[in-house]
Amino acid sequence: MLLVISPAKILNLKPQNIVTEYTQPDFLKKSSVLVDELKQFSPDKLARLMEVNGTIAQTNVERYAQWQTPFTTKNAKQSVLTFNGEVYNGLKASSFSADDFRFAQNHLRILSGLYGVLRPLDLMQPYRLSMGTPLRVAGCDNLYEFWDHTITDALSNAFPKNETRVLVNLASDEYFRSVNAKKLKAEIIHIEFKERPGNGHKTIVVYTKKARGLMCRFAIQNRITDPEDLKAFTEENYLFEDGMSTKNNWVFVR
Repeated sequence: MLLVISPAKILNLKPQNIVTEYTQPDFLKKSSVLVDELKQFSPDKLARLMEVNGTIAQTNVERYAQWQTPFTTKNAKQSVLTFNGEVYNGLKASSFSADDFRFAQNHLRILSGLYGVLRPLDLMQPYRLSMGTPLRVAGCDNLYEFWDHTITDALSNAFPKNETRVLVNLASDEYFRSVNAKKLKAEIIHIEFKERPGNGHKTIVVYTKKARGLMCRFAIQNRITDPEDLKAFTEENYLFEDGMSTKNNWVFVR
């Protein structure tokens, strides 16, 4: 079983002393192509491309100017401890044990516009590049074309041996579009989280993001390798709703 999540725009760049182990991203050569292109952008041009304000654009112009390989623990940080949005607030990787990190390394992947696919302990340097950014580079019209089969192949090859080949999708639609479901060598289960604000059921993005992290944490800390065991997830009062679920689309409601 493999879990996939999206990255976060908010980053925690403070040094950490939680884990010393690290790995290198698999696709740094492709990342370098993107960075070389982005280094040519002025703050104004980058602001228009990314649809961000001038301050954010300037910060990222400086980040890309400073981006360089090789990655070391002096100029980069493990991805799961760097991303700091709602998903990662639910995941709480800063409280992981050494065994938790090892399990996560084998069962969790982070989809990324700049890095393609990241393992939790892969070092990364700070960036902002959403997968949906219409960046034209290397003869491609956007990042979906640029990453093409790379992400799908990487996920197909990431499943631990002798485990169920099921990909549990806890990523946003923007990021999961980078995965070619027809060519992925695995079954896919999509997870939804819904609220009951009065009558009916409603998806609330901020709650969904945190719940995705909570489910990853639940899977990691309970060493879950069979997706059926995820149905026991009850964190923050979510319950699996069999009547709203299908074989490949599972709904959890609170």
